[in-house]
Amino acid sequence: PRRQVLEGRNQLGPVPGKAFVEVKMEAGGDRFPKQRQVLILFLLLGVALAGWESRRYSVTEETERGYFVANLAKDLGLGVRELAARGARVVSEDNEPRLQLDLQTGELILNEKLDREEMCGPTDPCVMHFQVLLKKPLGVFRAELLVKDINDHSPEKILIQISESTTIGTTFLMESAQDLDIGRNSLQNYTVSPNSHFYIKIRDSSDGKIYPELVLDRELDHEHEPELRLTLTALDGGSPPRSGKTLVLIKVLDVNDNAPEFPQRLYEVQVLEDTPIGSWIITISAKDLDAGNYGKISYTFLHASEDIRKTFEINPASGDVHLRSSLDFEVTQSYTINIQATDGGGLSEECTLLIKVIDINDNPPEVTMSSITKIIPENASETLVALFSVRDKDSGDNGRMVCSIQDDLPFSLKPTFKNFFTLVSEKALDREMRAEYNITITVTDMGSPRLKTQHNITVLVSDVNDNAPAFTQTSYTLWVRENNSPALHIGSVSATDRDAGANAQLTYSLLPPQDPHLPLASLVSINADNGHLFALRSLDYEALQAFEFGVGATDRGSPALSSQARVRVLVLDANDNSPFVLYPLQNGSAPCTELVPRAAEAGYLVTKVVAVDGDSGQNAWLSYQLLKATEPGLFGVLLSERDAPKHRLLVQVRDNGEPPRSASVTLHVLLVDGFSQPYLPLPEAAAEQARADPLTVYLVVALASVSSLFLLSVLLFVGVRLCRRSRAASLGGCSVSEGPFPGHLVDVSGTGTLSQSYQYEVCLRGGTGTGTNEFKFLKPIIPNLLVHDTGGNTGENENFRNSFGFNIQ
Repeated sequence: PRRQVLEGRNQLGPVPGKAFVEVKMEAGGDRFPKQRQVLILFLLLGVALAGWESRRYSVTEETERGYFVANLAKDLGLGVRELAARGARVVSEDNEPRLQLDLQTGELILNEKLDREEMCGPTDPCVMHFQVLLKKPLGVFRAELLVKDINDHSPEKILIQISESTTIGTTFLMESAQDLDIGRNSLQNYTVSPNSHFYIKIRDSSDGKIYPELVLDRELDHEHEPELRLTLTALDGGSPPRSGKTLVLIKVLDVNDNAPEFPQRLYEVQVLEDTPIGSWIITISAKDLDAGNYGKISYTFLHASEDIRKTFEINPASGDVHLRSSLDFEVTQSYTINIQATDGGGLSEECTLLIKVIDINDNPPEVTMSSITKIIPENASETLVALFSVRDKDSGDNGRMVCSIQDDLPFSLKPTFKNFFTLVSEKALDREMRAEYNITITVTDMGSPRLKTQHNITVLVSDVNDNAPAFTQTSYTLWVRENNSPALHIGSVSATDRDAGANAQLTYSLLPPQDPHLPLASLVSINADNGHLFALRSLDYEALQAFEFGVGATDRGSPALSSQARVRVLVLDANDNSPFVLYPLQNGSAPCTELVPRAAEAGYLVTKVVAVDGDSGQNAWLSYQLLKATEPGLFGVLLSERDAPKHRLLVQVRDNGEPPRSASVTLHVLLVDGFSQPYLPLPEAAAEQARADPLTVYLVVALASVSSLFLLSVLLFVGVRLCRRSRAASLGGCSVSEGPFPGHLVDVSGTGTLSQSYQYEVCLRGGTGTGTNEFKFLKPIIPNLLVHDTGGNTGENENFRNSFGFNIQ
């Protein structure tokens, strides 16, 4: 087998104090087992390291973590990169990570704060051994770290307190020293440093140990020597002898023969009630002639209530009194506190602290409502609205108050007794002018700064029924076209009431008509809630052109108030009446036959067709037209002997309404040589007469009688008028008197199709010509009748007059 070749060289060269060994191992032929190789490696390392001196570094104990110890890269002669590449690390003998190697800088730094007493105890010097290990190739660097001591521990001492009144011979047992040796080398004796007051007495114990006792040999005087320092030495029996020392500090306690004294028995202080919590109030100080513990005074509250202890606190050592909680002058105006000063010996003295709280303006006025009326009637004067009281918890000017309300209100404040006020209305209110009042009661104190409180009251003015309903118009004019449907809404009336609630709820009604014959209840109705007017039935212009009535509006107040308005309803005419032929009569049984002499010239008046229309205005304008004649060219030319003796004419009467209505009348004309020629009835008329029943005959007779009476009346009328107008007749003219026409002569009343009563003047012209005279209805005389049409015109009678007659010549 081939042998391993071990080569070692010192890479550190001549650098003193450094030991570094690099070991290379090569294997040839057969290999050794791994365990044997490791063993040889460590043996060689041990031999190599034994010849090198380690490097020593130092650091002071209690140095902070991260402190720089050394630059190992520089000390090893290696670069920082090589140090990192070879995986350098620091290992201590106790494996505690107290040091750390920074591979980026090569610096050795403290990893924790070092405590020399903890690491080495009493061993001096305190040295920590560590190694720096390298790889590739393997290398080891040994070094030491010296931890320097600092004075961070006080020497042990024994403290004994002895009163100056202690009697001579009193012993004081002290702690025994510790010696780990045994036998003669163990603890054998104690000695004390020379002094004039104490000596040491050795005391044996049952366990074989000895204890030192300090014996008083001379009286102590606190005032002369308040403190003694002795050195106690413990000796063993070894060779050479070893010893241990400790300090014995003796404090001479004073005898408490003086009590604390206050410079004054009563302390007074004033404090504002808004003083912040924690503020200093006063310092209470007492003196004690004794020294030491007997001269130390502690301060406490004596027999203080819970309220005082919650409000104030006193520093037991300094006597400073501080505020612990907020003050309130309104709750407590002053505090009386008994303070006790006690010294270390138990003697005490008392004094009194009087704390007066000074008021500040920190409370706004308060308003307390005793009674309040939020709703008052508008007609009430000097009504009590509210009764209230005011108060301010502050005192002096801070508690004096001024009470006021707005100036522009009909209310006033009146003081009653103490701090009570009443709020009353000054006069009767008007809800219709203002229904709500917002009253602000302002109470201001006289402090500085001034504080105020406001209280708002909303007063509602209740309504009184003092306003009657008022219609929007004093009179209303409504237009309704005749033949309306029943329950038709024809218009509305409206009224308002300035009151409110039930006082403003209106009920509409129809008032009794002034004309007792007017059937108002069957004509119109009114909605009691909204004033809508309705036609109860279909109106007929020809029967009733206009009517007027009153409406009332009544509120629901108590007492109820009402008002009235007039309503005029105008019925508008509709073209619902066809023309009616008055003459010639058309009774169906006895046709009207007009006799015309053959010698009649052109323009001879054969007959006059008289027709009326029950409508008005344009609907009553009539036009006449000859629709059919036996010989149409006959009427308009002179008659000849060759003309037929019998002719039949059909005349149409047409109004100007929309749509137009018409009526027709048939005339029979008989040509005779003279009026003495017997009447030859037409064949058609004879046939109809033959077929007529006896009732028709009676009717014809009655109509003839009425017509005769009518003509007689007309003749009488004409005679009277001629007598009265003789002067006009002599001149060949026609005059009409300005007075009203007598109503008993001619009266066509509205019992049939006509709705008005008409009076007609008749004028006859005298002449010598036969057959050319003409009887004409000139104009109706209506003295007191004014009829309105849809356009508001008053010319209806003129239209009627113009379309009344039609001459046939």
